[in-house]
This record gives sequence, structure tokens and C-alpha cells, in this order.
Amino acid sequence: MSANIHPSAVVYPGARLGAGVEVGPFCVVGPDVVLGDYVRLISHVVIDGRTTIGEGTTVWPFASLGHAPQDLKYKGEPSELIIGRNNRIREHVTMNTGTEGGGMVTRVGDGGLFMVGVHIGHDCIVGDNVIFANNATLGGHVVVGDHAVLGGLSAVHQFVRIGAHAMIGGMSGVEADVIPYGLVKGDRAWLAGLNLVGMQRRGFSREDMHAVRGAFRKLFEGEGDLASRQALVADEYAGMASVADILSFLSDRGSRALTLPR
Repeated sequence: MSANIHPSAVVYPGARLGAGVEVGPFCVVGPDVVLGDYVRLISHVVIDGRTTIGEGTTVWPFASLGHAPQDLKYKGEPSELIIGRNNRIREHVTMNTGTEGGGMVTRVGDGGLFMVGVHIGHDCIVGDNVIFANNATLGGHVVVGDHAVLGGLSAVHQFVRIGAHAMIGGMSGVEADVIPYGLVKGDRAWLAGLNLVGMQRRGFSREDMHAVRGAFRKLFEGEGDLASRQALVADEYAGMASVADILSFLSDRGSRALTLPR
């Protein structure tokens, strides 16, 4: 099945379009763009740069994908934006390519929902099945784990890591790493607890949820330093994969501090 391109759209020579692609009215597709099978650009979408979009992804009007990063150090190097399969990218979303200082690629996983006005900055790595509510914003070099949820108008500082299954409350400013399954909120976000509702919706067992809750208390309310508490939790909850996710995240420290309870 060949691509269906509206007469008002501009598709540059060199662009590669898969089977069943729909390019709607007034879209612009640059010469280095690759659109997988059944990608749908509804209208007024602009895609440029070395951008690849996986099969089944739909992009709504006025999204801008693959343009140069908003980084003064960027000098035109041939960086990329790679977007996975079956994403829903709503109106006015912006996603930039990477930079030499961040591995040359911005990468978005599969099955995400990116609501109106979301911004994903250069060199970000975003996992699968995430939800970014309206105007959620990532600075450069942010890493977001699978199934994370970012509330509306939230903003994440550059180089921060957001763990899998974490929940960022609306209008939160996140300046430090957020553990997997963590729930953070506030103008300068603090660790308010665990995303137990999200765990329940995704089918985690009561045993998993009980273990994560117990480990959370011991990690952040126990005596001694964090390293010693990690060792105690690792012994007590050996074999619990959800707790192991948190411990692995804590052991693999990034460049930012850790978001902590008040």
C-alpha cells in the first residue's frame, strides 16, 4: 500500500515513507525523515532533520519534530530524533534532535501519549508507555523510565532521571532524580510517597505493593545513612523485582541529587 499524500503537503526528495503512511494537508516532511508503516500526520505537521518515526504513530496538527536543539553549543552536527511505534503526539508538541555532548540522539520509546504542548529537549531518553500531560517539559539529557506519568505544566531540569512507574504531579518543578514508583509534587518537587494507584492499574500484586511500601519506609525513614539502609533493604526484600528496581536506580547515581521526602 503506497503512501497517501495530500496535494498541499510538501514531501522532500529523499524522505522515506512506509506502507499506508498518511500525510495530511499542509504538512512538511524533510529530506532525511523516515516514516514507518501506517504513520499518520493529520495536518500542519512539520518534521525535519534526521528523524525516524515508528509504525502506527499518529501526529496531530502543528507538532514540530526533529528541528535543531535549543542549545547554544549545537553547531549543526548530524544528530537524530528517533521516535518509536504507536505513539500519540498531540497538537503543538516539540521534540528536538540530540547534540554531540549527549550522544547525538534524542530517543522516544513506544506507546506514549504526549498531550498538547509537550516539549522533549535534546538528548532525552524516554521509555515506553509514558503519559505526558499538557505542557509537560523536559530539559536536555533527561531520562524517563517506562510507564512514567508527568502531570500538566510540570517541568524537569536537565540531566534529571525519572524512574519507571513514577508519577510527577501537575505544576511540579523537578530538580532532582525521582525513584521508580515514586510520587513527587510541589513547586520544587519533593517525594510525597509512592505511585500506588499507578501500580494497581498496571496489575502489580498486593505483595509487590506491600514490599515497595515497606522498602520505601526503611529507605527514607530508617536510621543511618542511605547506603547502609539500601543494604538492609536489599537483604530483607531479596527476590522482589519491584524493590530491586528502586535499589538499582539508587546505586546507578546520575549527576543530580535525589528527590527526598520533606
